Amino acid sequence: MIAAVDHVQLAAPAGTEDALRAYYVGILGMTEIPKPPALAARGGCWFQAGPVQLHLGVEENFRAARKAHPGLRVTETEAYAEKLVAGGASVAWDDELPGHRRFFSYDPVGNRLEFLERVRPCGPGG
Repeated sequence: MIAAVDHVQLAAPAGTEDALRAYYVGILGMTEIPKPPALAARGGCWFQAGPVQLHLGVEENFRAARKAHPGLRVTETEAYAEKLVAGGASVAWDDELPGHRRFFSYDPVGNRLEFLERVRPCGPGG
């Protein structure tokens, strides 16, 4: 039985590890985690924030995931979006998912990422 998502794999072109680190660690605030030696030889890098892991693997003939994306739950959505913008990342707000505050951003190689937070609707009396 499936118990949880272990990680999400995204692709990146060879030689972009420093740009990925600058974004995932420097802007998003994730921590880089070591890859096993046999996998490290392939390039790419892995990142973690709490129980969430994103693996960026080198892919020949790379094409960014412009539609497919990980959805990452965040807190303090507006403040987090401001942090991304201050770091030079784009933020595109979207209000089409009821009960959520969310935005999209793209990593340095063009992969789409969704950031969302559940919001409680106001009940009777506001």
